[in-house]
Amino acid sequence: MIQSRREFVGKSFALTAAVGFSGLIPDAAARAQTAVSPEAALQQLIDGNRRFAEGRLTSFNEDLEILKAKTVDKQEPFAAVLSCADSRVPVELIFDQSIGHVFVTRVAGNVATSALIASLEYGVAVLGTKAIMVLGHANCGAVKASIDAKAVPGQISALYRYIRPAVDQAGPDLEAAIKANAKIQAALLRQSSPVLADHIKQNQLKIGAGYYDLSSGKVTLVD
Repeated sequence: MIQSRREFVGKSFALTAAVGFSGLIPDAAARAQTAVSPEAALQQLIDGNRRFAEGRLTSFNEDLEILKAKTVDKQEPFAAVLSCADSRVPVELIFDQSIGHVFVTRVAGNVATSALIASLEYGVAVLGTKAIMVLGHANCGAVKASIDAKAVPGQISALYRYIRPAVDQAGPDLEAAIKANAKIQAALLRQSSPVLADHIKQNQLKIGAGYYDLSSGKVTLVD
């Protein structure tokens, strides 16, 4: 099932890779780029989370007026995060980052759908983000629902097919399935997008998976 999704997403982005993002960048000089390495970008997220978990945030010390003025015309996020839509996971806050530092995409179950991959490709190819973290979290309702696989209203069950490979791998253990899902989605980003794969090959991007513990506030790398 993972392979079929990978092939499908890969084909859907073949045209994007061929055309590139030149139409989105009128002038190469206008492209915002961060100077940090992929490894340093990922470490900055972890360091920020440590400050958050220890209750010594520094992001609030930055002058919001200055930040807003600097980010009106451009953005220079050093990292991107594919997070669950859960309201208990305020991405910028748990990584102790402020305006313009992190390119955040969110969807229930932090799954790598075509639209989310397209957004992350923009973050990497146009904005120059150096790291992507797929962030799962404790007690994820989307993963739990996929484990239970019960009838639900509306389109909620559309998420099941994206998360099911993790459930097949980890079984009914919720925490194990959440971590497996984050790792599987990170692997899909690496393998299904020619744009992201090319940046990884050139050592311009690092993609990892993390797990956010709601009770401790800590993020641990699982991939």
